[in-house]
Amino acid sequence: MYVVHPLLCAGSGYGRVSENEHMMAIQALRAYNFFYFSLLSIFISFLPVYLAFRGVSPAQIGILIGMGSFIGILSQPFWGMVSDRRKTIKRVILVTLGLSLVVGFTLLRSSQLWLLFVLVGAMYFFMLPTDPLTESLNYRVAEQHGIHFGSVRTFGAIGYASASLIIGFTVDRIGMENLFWVYAAYGGLAYLLCLVVPDAPVSGKRLSVADLRRFLTYPATLRFFLLVLLAAIPHRTNDSFLGVYVQSLGGNTGMVGLAWFVAAISEVAFFALSPRLLRNGNEIKMITLASAIYAIRYFLCAAFSDPMLVVFLQLMQGITFVIFYTASIQYLYRIIPEEWKATGQTVLAVIFFGISGIIGSFGGGWVFQHWGGAALYQVMAVCSVLGCLYSVMLWKRQPSEGTQ
Repeated sequence: MYVVHPLLCAGSGYGRVSENEHMMAIQALRAYNFFYFSLLSIFISFLPVYLAFRGVSPAQIGILIGMGSFIGILSQPFWGMVSDRRKTIKRVILVTLGLSLVVGFTLLRSSQLWLLFVLVGAMYFFMLPTDPLTESLNYRVAEQHGIHFGSVRTFGAIGYASASLIIGFTVDRIGMENLFWVYAAYGGLAYLLCLVVPDAPVSGKRLSVADLRRFLTYPATLRFFLLVLLAAIPHRTNDSFLGVYVQSLGGNTGMVGLAWFVAAISEVAFFALSPRLLRNGNEIKMITLASAIYAIRYFLCAAFSDPMLVVFLQLMQGITFVIFYTASIQYLYRIIPEEWKATGQTVLAVIFFGISGIIGSFGGGWVFQHWGGAALYQVMAVCSVLGCLYSVMLWKRQPSEGTQ
């Protein structure tokens, strides 16, 4: 039996695939997502905790991560352009992921501050672009095989959840200085699986600078990116300082891992629900809801002094991050030219993970150092409220703007 999908017949260079090949491609991609996002959990969840273990202050952690986010702003469009021009996503991921493994292994064995600055910068140059490239690969291969993006991405969330829990309690037993062995194990498996995943179907159209210029200068697109920035600043601040905040309230590394496990488990549930919740045309409505819940989440984090209560508040991660980011990708893919989808994905990632990361890391580190963690979460909540109000404004004017 053979399966023929419309995208495979549209000049993409792909032909008929057997049912077995179809299932193997999807299963390989799901397995890659599991181990890649397990690896990413070390980078996002435990890098700040590792830096604190090495004696780096909250303000210095903010500078390091902020510097890395700035480097990510430069590297993500670069690798996205390479992907678009080379007409491949998988091969670019193999380069960025492979170099991330080498740099990350060295980073997690280092303690000198100057060397940490260099290696963190290198990690952001290679590791950060791998995330939007992976998301683009997921979206396009899922589209190619006629399945929903969430049915693939759910396995990434499961990997992130399980790794966060396992790593947190493992590090409590083997010591933070041995984290590099865990990183090497997850990274090696992710790389091997990436070798067998299918590449994404490519567009037969020529790249057009004029299309990209129209995309970047269209007023509705610019307003949407401002909304993404307002929501992403507190989100990325939480990514950088959640572990440090839990420890400042008396929690241990295991509790940090549990917090990220709880957050990721909630992502699994909402990735599974996302096909029902997200329909074309209702993206701004769902983004408004997610922004409101972001605000509630951060206000409660600021109010509670018990680290376990802060841990369980991360259950709200599903409806905040998953709904917000998935709706953003869906909206983005509706308004950009076909030939610039990988580049468009990186523009979104530059804003969500790059620019917002710089602001959140530098500003968050300063606030945490001088006013404390509770004050930081109060500031994050106010920023989310502003994002929610701005989203309501865009929602009201959306019918008159259309989608193109």
